[in-house]
Order: sequence, then C-alpha cells, then structure tokens
Amino acid sequence: MNMSLDPEIAVALAAQARAAAEAGVGMPAPGDALGLRVLVDSMMSHSFQALPDAPAVTTRTVTAASSDGADVELRWYLPETTGTGAAIVYIHGGGMICGSVDIYDPLMRYYVQRTGVPFLAVDYRIAPEHTGSVAVEDCVAALAWLLEHATDWGIDSQRVALMGDSAGGGIAAGTAILARKRGISLAKQILVYPMLDDRTTTPDPLLASTATWTYENNYTGWSALLGDQIGSTTVSPAVAPARLTDFQGLAPAYIEVGELDIFRDESIAYATSLMTAGVPCELHVYPRAPHGYDLLNLEAQLSRRALDHRVRIVAGL
Repeated sequence: MNMSLDPEIAVALAAQARAAAEAGVGMPAPGDALGLRVLVDSMMSHSFQALPDAPAVTTRTVTAASSDGADVELRWYLPETTGTGAAIVYIHGGGMICGSVDIYDPLMRYYVQRTGVPFLAVDYRIAPEHTGSVAVEDCVAALAWLLEHATDWGIDSQRVALMGDSAGGGIAAGTAILARKRGISLAKQILVYPMLDDRTTTPDPLLASTATWTYENNYTGWSALLGDQIGSTTVSPAVAPARLTDFQGLAPAYIEVGELDIFRDESIAYATSLMTAGVPCELHVYPRAPHGYDLLNLEAQLSRRALDHRVRIVAGL
C-alpha cells in the first residue's frame, strides 16, 4: 500500500500536472540533463514568484576565485537594519544540473527579510558543463571569501553557517566536509532535503509513485556530474557525502526531509551518522511530504511549518 500525499500538496501537484499537460510539456528522457534543466528551472521560477516581496533587502555582487582560478559570482543579500553578526552562505538547489542565484532571488530575499541575517548566495558551476568536485570547490571558495572579509561586513566569523536545499543541501554537506579537512570553522550546516547519495537510482515501489524528483531525474543529475563514476567506489565524499565514513568534528546540523522523498533514507542515515559521532543534529521528517513540498505550495500548512523551522534556525545562529 502506497503512502498518501499531504492533501494540500496533492492539490498543488495535480494543478501542476494539468498545466504541464495543457502546455504540452513532458518529462525529458533519462540522461537528458539539458532538457531536465529547462523544465526544472521553469518550475522553480514559477514557484518562487509566490513569495512575498522584500523591498527592504538590498544586494551586492562580488566574486571569489575557485580552486582552478575561475571567478565565482556571489550575491550578498543584506537586511535593512544592522545584522546580528551571523551570516549564511546559501547554495541553491537544482539536481546538480539546474538552478541559479537569479532563480533563487525571491527566496533569498524572503529569508533575509524574516531573519535579519545576511545571505551570501553562490552561483556555483553546474553539470554537465562542469563535473566532479567543481561545484563544491566553488562553494568552499565562497565560504573562504566570506570568512576573509567577515570584519568588513560586520560578520562574526564564528557565526557563519552553510545552508542549501536539494542538490544545494548535498553540496553544503560536501563543503562542510572540505571545511573540516582544511581547518575552517563553521557554526552550522542547514541541509534541506539534501541530495547526498549517487547510488539512489533504484526505485523503491513505496516512494516511486509519489516522487516529484524521480529516480530517473536523480540518475540524470548524478550521471551528468559524475559520468561513468556514478555508483562506483571512486566517488569522493565531498561530492556525494553519503560516502563519508568519519563524521567526527563536522559542524552541527539541521536536516529536514519529506517522508515521501527519495532522499529520505539517505538524509536519515546522514543525521544518524552525525549523532553517532557526537555531532549535534536536529532532524525533521515531514509526514506525507514529497521532495520540494514547500515549492509546490508555499501556503500549505506543512510548508509554513518547515519555513518557520528554517527561519528559527537561521535567526538563532
């Protein structure tokens, strides 16, 4: 027997399916990363339009040099009032192949407006144009840039956290792993339904029927990033954090995931490994929630509860 979707989310999903059918939009074939990018970017852009305006939030664009010398664009989102000293480095979602800071602009403004905490959003390079550890190195560079310039922006270097959703949550976890290796201190890692494991490509019949980010989509995203290495023993934990075996000394974590998300088991396992290693971790598993439930209906009670928890965590840094 399949578990049922949250009623408000189910209504939003049905409306989305009707709109796609009327527009003649279908799901790209497995492996078609660029086709999936067009579809997902369009859906995310539409979802974020439902967020309230945050006219008091201002932006500044800066750049950081990644490990290969490439410039990575970073966008500061600054509150109207003086910040609290905390700051977030935000890593957008998109299955390793989609998304951008421009698409996520309304969400960044929403978080800053509600928390009073500045966000530094990272326009990291995505697959298939850029593969392997490029994205996570871009995000390490952004974190290092912020810590180097913390005093200039009124930031307490001990109150800087990483945050990301979906692929961005996975990349945030990978960035935290590299930060530990390189002696960079973090206040927290905030992982929203994170994409952690390249081996999550075999359908679970209990989850497949309600999956919004499907097993086929997951194969497309991971294979675009890893190529022939997907599922092999050579994949680095910095790229697929579920491969990590030593969790000691990682930053304290907040992890949330939906009960009907194909990332559920890998998220729970990651949280369990953190806690077993003595790393504080707050875990939320939302009943009847698929992947990206908040983007499907930002006004649903489930979505509002999740957003309130995220705001609580960010404001409490």
